[in-house]
Amino acid sequence: MPNFRPCLPLDVLSLSPLEIEAYVPGDPDGLYAGDLASLRKSTRAFLDAPLPDGTVPHLLTTARRAPSGANLQPGKFIAVEGDARARLSAALVEAWRAGQAEPEDYDYFPRPMPMHLKRRQLAAAQALYGALGVERHDRAGRDKQFERNFNFFDAPVALIVTIDRDFGAGGYMDLGMTLYGLMLAAHREGLGCCAIGALASYPGLIRQTLGLDERSSIVCGVALGYADPAAPVNQTTTTRCELDDYFTTIR
Repeated sequence: MPNFRPCLPLDVLSLSPLEIEAYVPGDPDGLYAGDLASLRKSTRAFLDAPLPDGTVPHLLTTARRAPSGANLQPGKFIAVEGDARARLSAALVEAWRAGQAEPEDYDYFPRPMPMHLKRRQLAAAQALYGALGVERHDRAGRDKQFERNFNFFDAPVALIVTIDRDFGAGGYMDLGMTLYGLMLAAHREGLGCCAIGALASYPGLIRQTLGLDERSSIVCGVALGYADPAAPVNQTTTTRCELDDYFTTIR
């Protein structure tokens, strides 16, 4: 492997251009952005420990430094707490157990899904349920784990991510970069994070329960907090495809 010069720490994203120019890393042994990207993984079990005051605003301010076409900065993050969170989780669990279905606000998976993508999806499921010791035929065990999506995996922080429904695919691309910035910023602070795509299956229910307007398309949820290091589910590791699968050079 080539020896690359370490990139700046992630928290440099919140600095101005002049501050970046004058930046001198204060912790040469600290984690850099490349390390964060390699070490980051989804957290689905959390310690029962609150985050320090101001943590979420700090993380979101850092994440919002992500690139954005025309600097439109699409997307909103809504923290759901207390009674509102309890009502939302209860409504989501009830709808899921009843087998209720809603039209989603956006398409996530290709239709039909090509076989090579189905194999990746299956491998990810095997990694998750394998870490939990849940067999493929154990429908009850799989359903129990999936239902935890709707309780935000009992994380101390629960976020709903929305985007104005008039945005096209480019807006989702920009918001995705912001979401990734949030995940890296969280990891930098020693926190675990998980985006919850399952919530996008109930956009109308979420809007109704939280009193959101119809222009708010539901993108996903986010669970955030201190990862439980002893939880088997947090040992889940998924692979990434080989470079040749997604990179080529044309001359």
